[in-house]
Amino acid sequence: EIFQLFTASFFFVSWLYLKPNESFNSNDLGPSQYQEYIARTQANKLQIKKLHMISQEYLLPFPYLCQIYHLLNLKHLETVHNFSLNKLKIFQISHFQPTSTGGIIKFKTILDSPANPLRIWRQPIVEVDLILHTPYTVELSIPVYNHKRIIVLFNAFPLNDSEHQFFIDIYSDLEWPKPLLQIILHFASCLTLFEDLPYLRALADKNIGRLFNLSKASNHETALLFKRFVELYGSTGEATKLLKAREEN
Repeated sequence: EIFQLFTASFFFVSWLYLKPNESFNSNDLGPSQYQEYIARTQANKLQIKKLHMISQEYLLPFPYLCQIYHLLNLKHLETVHNFSLNKLKIFQISHFQPTSTGGIIKFKTILDSPANPLRIWRQPIVEVDLILHTPYTVELSIPVYNHKRIIVLFNAFPLNDSEHQFFIDIYSDLEWPKPLLQIILHFASCLTLFEDLPYLRALADKNIGRLFNLSKASNHETALLFKRFVELYGSTGEATKLLKAREEN
């Protein structure tokens, strides 16, 4: 009986010591706190919906890796998009930060021509953010007038060795009439994609896989984000695993 009493006491003391901290119990949250959380969530959803301008979806006959190389290669803004961006120049890489799934690069661009139509959106010199969120998602964030921004989310998903799905979503807090802004953004997005096609085709005709070899990746500062992708996903065959994972899903 003494042994049983000792055992029961031991388990009771252990339970008191190991039981979860009550401060983490969701039951302690009052109704008003839950209502506040729900209100915040709904407000965020409405805000995101309000800021969303356009969506575009394409099935492109090029390897997924061609799109990734294109999106993360800053120099293509000066070459491939020389017409649509009217000779925009990148003149400084101001920040680079690796993350667990990608990285962030900030770079300054200048509009040389006083007649550049992009001046309706932005100052002649601005700092642009390019973010690799995942091996499938890239974000381009462009500051415009009055502390507003245009954010472009690119999602590229491999379908097979020679095709990929490409999604473009554009968000903005510009206080323009939404229908007008949507027309302009649709036109701009279609124009830049049209410019991309010969470039993507040229990449597809090359051995694109060799560009994803870490030993051959460029060390130029404009290629830092692409090199980060190669470090995470392309140096030991991880790029092909992305396709297999997509096919399994």
